[in-house]
Amino acid sequence: MTVCPDDPAPNPHATAAEVEAALNDTKLAQVLYHDWEAETYDDKWSISFDERCIEYARGRFDVAVGSAPLPYGRALELGCGTGFFLLNLMQAGIATSGSVTDLSPGMVQVALRNAHNLGLDVDGRVADAETIPYEDDTFDLVVGHAVLHHIPDVELALKECLRVLKPGGRFVFAGEPTTAGNFYARWLGRFTWKATTTITKLPMLSSWRRPQEELDESSRAAALEAVVDLHTFDPRGLEAMARSAGAADVVATTEELAAALWGWPVRTFEAAVPAEKLTIGYRMAMYRAWLGLSWVDENVLRRVVPRRFFYNALITGVKPGSSAR
Repeated sequence: MTVCPDDPAPNPHATAAEVEAALNDTKLAQVLYHDWEAETYDDKWSISFDERCIEYARGRFDVAVGSAPLPYGRALELGCGTGFFLLNLMQAGIATSGSVTDLSPGMVQVALRNAHNLGLDVDGRVADAETIPYEDDTFDLVVGHAVLHHIPDVELALKECLRVLKPGGRFVFAGEPTTAGNFYARWLGRFTWKATTTITKLPMLSSWRRPQEELDESSRAAALEAVVDLHTFDPRGLEAMARSAGAADVVATTEELAAALWGWPVRTFEAAVPAEKLTIGYRMAMYRAWLGLSWVDENVLRRVVPRRFFYNALITGVKPGSSAR
């Protein structure tokens, strides 16, 4: 289904009954959760389309691929969300035109709105990653960020990526949780949520407590999130899956250990308190701390800690054919 940025928005909130129904239906859960999150997703995850996130997206691409002739021609973002990865990569000069797909109509609509506001040449369709609605040999590049772990059949989705890529075309997926990283991130998040929502019950901290109905809504969203997060990955297993799908030149890398141990409690705390309490000064301080810990990850911990213990996995591969970029 093709989507336009000015299409009517889907229902932004799932009822308790819908959440209950979705607990046994993975793809319904995907649509409900991501439609629910679409209009607030950028704020929740501090997503922007300025130099900060352009640099971040380009950095993830460079970590995965290294040096490559640029730009690519037409690129596809699979599971686009609000367009974070592709739109920032396009602004960084990685690709000249693009397409976005997502199972959530709400997410595709927001992604196309963001592309329109940025003046980028992007079309979009509501689509399942396991049946990409484009012809063979259409794209020079397929990208995705934090999407593979939502897909029931990851290998089938990678085969579809290779089908729609031109020979020699490349896929790049970033932001996928490792098995070890997901374990410590989940526990840190649960502890931080419990601690924050308990402490803010104290009268002297009541101004830091979100209204109970908002906390209840966040809890329902968290219940859906637990359903839509289907996989975690070991880097070697992810490489084997990509090769089995038919990709060549497959390489998996990982990043964020100290940065993840810091970042997950910070994100959870921010989700549990009123947004107006989070000043620009606070946000910049958290971002600078993340940058510093990322430097420690890259320059110190990467040399001594096995890659499977880092939080984020990145995977790239090439469709066999003409010479790869």
